[in-house]
Amino acid sequence: MVQRVIATPAALELIESLKAQHGPALLFHQSGGCCDNSAANCYLPSDLTIGAYDVRLGEIGGVPFYISASQYQYWKHTQLIIDVVEGHGGTFSLEGNTGKAFLTRSRLFEDAEMAEVEEEDRAAGR
Repeated sequence: MVQRVIATPAALELIESLKAQHGPALLFHQSGGCCDNSAANCYLPSDLTIGAYDVRLGEIGGVPFYISASQYQYWKHTQLIIDVVEGHGGTFSLEGNTGKAFLTRSRLFEDAEMAEVEEEDRAAGR
């Protein structure tokens, strides 16, 4: 199974810090832009409703990671790599007051990985 989303050690460290502060029940959603700047945002489950049109890409640091189905169509050929930079991220993300921000990087899937992704998508009806 191809990992569609992974996290750097810095991101995993920040996730653990957020879990210690807010509890283990967190979730990520890759935003589509606008006011939250196409970022991986971390939420409490009560702060964001995951709907039928969201795709679960996997988990990072034991936290589920989602993307909207429309954004997935743009990103499905890439592995999302969640990293951390100094600064302020999305205004809605839990790390906003830490002086750090989650940052999404990506790499193109190789042909064999893409074939596996396409097979998984067919099986999931995407």
